[in-house]
Amino acid sequence: MLELQSLAYHPATAADPLLRDVSLRLPVGEPALVAGRSGSGKTTLLELISGLAEPTRGRILWNGQPLDARQRRWLCGLVFQFPERHFLGLTVAQELKLGQRRLGSERLQQVLRQVGLAELGLQEAPERLSGGQQRRLSLAVQLLREPKLLLLDEPTAGLDWAVRSEVLQLLAQLGRERALLIVSHEPELFEGIARHRWRLEEGRLLTMPPAVLG
Repeated sequence: MLELQSLAYHPATAADPLLRDVSLRLPVGEPALVAGRSGSGKTTLLELISGLAEPTRGRILWNGQPLDARQRRWLCGLVFQFPERHFLGLTVAQELKLGQRRLGSERLQQVLRQVGLAELGLQEAPERLSGGQQRRLSLAVQLLREPKLLLLDEPTAGLDWAVRSEVLQLLAQLGRERALLIVSHEPELFEGIARHRWRLEEGRLLTMPPAVLG
């Protein structure tokens, strides 16, 4: 279980804190959503949880144990809003093998099947993939790391409705096996997935009514 205790973040360059006294509990197998407008601090929250930034105050725990930034980086898989900006490999195979060069083609194909990219060639260039394929590839990269907590920043942004539906189905499956936290400015899209829901307003986390799950 992920637990945030009175988390605050006030960068030196900002007049006011971006996050104030943020607390939540997120069990494994119960996907959650943090909604909020652009600039409300949703991405900052994911960066703190994933170890890319340090909170000004508060604690981040996993199964009751406080974690430092290095431990959080090992725990989490973070998929950015625009994953194509973070691709480093020249081919799909290279992208999947970053930091794990000994992975065999069988394991690569297995994770590609898991995210619905079974027909994708390993020598394809990531930048030539469609937006939906790029989201799936970025998910595959993180799943190869076997994270206990998956963090998704606006996973449906910029996708057409047909591709959105496919991505939402995939997220529902992934959320059964691990802790899953989605941030989005379109909370209505995730009503059938997210069991726990909060809204981030003026740096504070407000509980939203429970969603009706399908």
